Amino acid sequence: MTMKTIEITGFGGPDVMHLGERPVSVAGPGELLIRVAASGVNRPDVLQRQGHYPVPPGASDILGLEVAGTIEAGDLLELAAAGFQLGDRVCALVAGGGYAEYCVAPIAQCLPVPAGLTNVEAASLPETFFTVWSNLMERARLQPGETVLIQGGSSGIGVTAIQLAKWAGARVFVTAGSAEKCEACLALGADAAINYKTQDFQEEVSRLTDGQGVDVILDIVAGAYVAKEVQCLKDDGRLAIISIQGGTRSEFNAGLVLRKRLTITGSTLRPRPVAFKAAIAKACLKNVWPALADGRIKPVIYRSLAAADVAAAHALMESSQHVGKIVLTWGKTS
Repeated sequence: MTMKTIEITGFGGPDVMHLGERPVSVAGPGELLIRVAASGVNRPDVLQRQGHYPVPPGASDILGLEVAGTIEAGDLLELAAAGFQLGDRVCALVAGGGYAEYCVAPIAQCLPVPAGLTNVEAASLPETFFTVWSNLMERARLQPGETVLIQGGSSGIGVTAIQLAKWAGARVFVTAGSAEKCEACLALGADAAINYKTQDFQEEVSRLTDGQGVDVILDIVAGAYVAKEVQCLKDDGRLAIISIQGGTRSEFNAGLVLRKRLTITGSTLRPRPVAFKAAIAKACLKNVWPALADGRIKPVIYRSLAAADVAAAHALMESSQHVGKIVLTWGKTS
């Protein structure tokens, strides 16, 4: 039995990707096989295609870190122990292999599709919700009543972080690259939106907080931003870096870190063990999935494209025109 996949002919631009065919993968112990209806598109996919994001040992070389679809195969006892059965709709975080008609996923990294959501919406959840929950809620320990600055508020990470932070009872500031994107962030619940192309976010944070600063910053930029972010944090503030779109090198005032007792942390999710991701899955299922089911938190889909149009999806991702998530579809998606 074979499946359609997205293959790359070599590292480069979106045109290196094309439809291919491979044998359907086989689920091993602790895994299940998903018939994929939709695959989320994420910035790490672009980096991998460009040759800047090596595949972790043992992971599929096929692009794609999140999928939604139906359970096609798996050990029935293991499925039952996890509360699943064949044919159930699930979404899953994977370390690779998502751009295909079938995808093997660890059972512990699979979650039921929240009630009322389509497969396209469900495919947009795992990568960003796992990442934001792990870094904003666990590593940065965001508390009710605190103030958070989210860099890149209109990105897939950003639209998720805005909603989770508001759900947690925080005051939310964001940066975005246009007036339209700022308006979109405000519509999602942000309390203030800073256009980083026309405003200095450090000055705006100082103005918005009467010079006090913010408690938490979620950063997808790093590089030169870190120096300003250290200035923006109040005493005992926490900076969580989850991407380095602005570069890997940062120079900042270490004296401020000492005097203000700051915490600077960061993480990447893909290479972490299944047990770590399983713990995040349980936390999301308990805390976030009910809010998704009743509409308090909503997936934000910018566009869905057929899998054959993957090059256009990646070009759109690189253009940064989107607000929210981009999703690939494989046949029927409802």
